[in-house]
Amino acid sequence: MNIRAGTEPDPEPMVDINTTPLVDVLLVLLVMLIITIPIQLHAVSLEMPGRNSPPPPSVPVVVQLEVDAGGRYLWNGEALPDRAALEARLAEAARQPEQPEIHLRPDRRAKYDAVAAALTSAQRYGLAKIGLVGTEQFAP
Repeated sequence: MNIRAGTEPDPEPMVDINTTPLVDVLLVLLVMLIITIPIQLHAVSLEMPGRNSPPPPSVPVVVQLEVDAGGRYLWNGEALPDRAALEARLAEAARQPEQPEIHLRPDRRAKYDAVAAALTSAQRYGLAKIGLVGTEQFAP
């Protein structure tokens, strides 16, 4: 407490709180909180083939899976009614002794949810030969 000097017979104590140390402590706590929060990465880990990968022993079967602007799926040009039909086709492809290659071609205006749903379904059924084709349309 500071006592004001003056000519008054009874000086009044100054009761204002000094907020500068409080603000300093809060800023230090904020910086510590920001530093300790882990960085969230939304990444998908992919194993890319090396440059010297051997050629395939036989010509693989290729399935063209397209996602159009409306979020509908096309399996080798044939429109599928819904996601359940897509999952049925993916399950059938996963049961084959030699899995076909899935070439996923999303339209530029397609929502990410539809493309991610197709990739998630393929992963759930164990399909490992999936490739994104036609990505040149996304280049700036």
